[in-house]
Amino acid sequence: MEGRQKEWSGKALMLMVLLLVSFVGKIASLSVTVNDIECVYEYVLYEDDTVSGNFVVVDHDIFWGSDHPGLDLIVTSPGGNTVHTSKGTSGDKFEFKAPRSGMYKFCFHNPYSTPETVSFNIHVGHIPNEHNIAKDEHLDPINVKIAELREALESVTLEQKYLKARDVRHRHTNESTRRRVVMYTVGEYIALAAASALQVVYIRKLFSKSVGYNRV
Repeated sequence: MEGRQKEWSGKALMLMVLLLVSFVGKIASLSVTVNDIECVYEYVLYEDDTVSGNFVVVDHDIFWGSDHPGLDLIVTSPGGNTVHTSKGTSGDKFEFKAPRSGMYKFCFHNPYSTPETVSFNIHVGHIPNEHNIAKDEHLDPINVKIAELREALESVTLEQKYLKARDVRHRHTNESTRRRVVMYTVGEYIALAAASALQVVYIRKLFSKSVGYNRV
């Protein structure tokens, strides 16, 4: 009996290690340059799998004012139906249940002609149920618990990637703002120097004219 319990414990431990190791690399992380419309494809193996992810515009080639329309993300199912939409934003999170298995299309739309670099992360989560796991009474709950643990870890990883991308974007924004402030300040100094030089020239001309009148 004790030997059998050790055998099951060994199998369970091996299964846990394999599943947790398979967790690494399950999140697809991409850097997408969006000129007009750019699409990314992800295959979902099972119906009702949880598809989650996020995106952040990390590099603004142009300054985004308050009136900038932002980027759009439209997710389309294999049947051609729209399952998620994000409108006019520089970053967003998404999560939905896959209505069916197949190839899903994630399309970004950039209303401006200037290219924008987007950090895009996507994960397809699957928790096995009684229909697709081994029928052994010892392994059933272990499989489910390991899958739930894996999904929790991947949710944390997705959030970390999202926060990191936002941090990169904020850093780029701060650097862009600093450059603009420096350029504006330099421009002010140049304009002030030019105005002072013109005033000096004008005053000299006035004095030269007054000296000419006095001589006459």
